[in-house]
Amino acid sequence: MSAPAHQIQRRVEFYETDMAGIVHFTNFFRFMESCEHSFLRSLDHELHGLVEGLETGWPRVNATCDYRAPARFGDLLTVSLYIEEIRNRSVRYRFEITKEETLVAEGKLSVAHVAITDEGIKAVPLPEALKVKLQSLITDH
Repeated sequence: MSAPAHQIQRRVEFYETDMAGIVHFTNFFRFMESCEHSFLRSLDHELHGLVEGLETGWPRVNATCDYRAPARFGDLLTVSLYIEEIRNRSVRYRFEITKEETLVAEGKLSVAHVAITDEGIKAVPLPEALKVKLQSLITDH
């Protein structure tokens, strides 16, 4: 198995659980997004900001998550990010969320790189420096 491009760890907070004491399904999307933000910052890039004079962002065009095992309050989760595909104006990530050696959830995010202008939102090419960094971290799985 290939190494992830990025990983974070976090403890499950009480407010992230449902009445059964299990992490509410919506929070897995937040965990993936937190890992993505940390990853982009590690590459000296922000999720939203000015790039080459344009206000840019990364809206989600697809998001999925498959749940494999429960996670509960206090569990230490590892969120691993893998780069599945880099296109001219988008990136597709895959995530594995584990508790110790147990796979808790697997997810995917497809994100578009866009410019936000007075005329609206338009997909634009990834900045070349970022694209080079991403390509050096792409993994096969």
